[in-house]
Amino acid sequence: MIYSIRKFIFTLLFNSSILMMLIIGIQNSSNKNKVNLIVNETVHLPVSFIVGISFICGSLLGSVIDTNQFSKK
Repeated sequence: MIYSIRKFIFTLLFNSSILMMLIIGIQNSSNKNKVNLIVNETVHLPVSFIVGISFICGSLLGSVIDTNQFSKK
């Protein structure tokens, strides 16, 4: 139990620091694009922001899914 809470806090802090570096790094980015969602489109966002947020979301989801649950079966 303590291990999973510690792992979640570490993952949250790590991904938050990556997000802060991403936001600081793309302030002068000029390449912008829209993301096509199922219902609508987003505003013009820098391409590096879209890629960075996708990486961070994948990292968070990957840390939440516990692989030990699948191996115990």
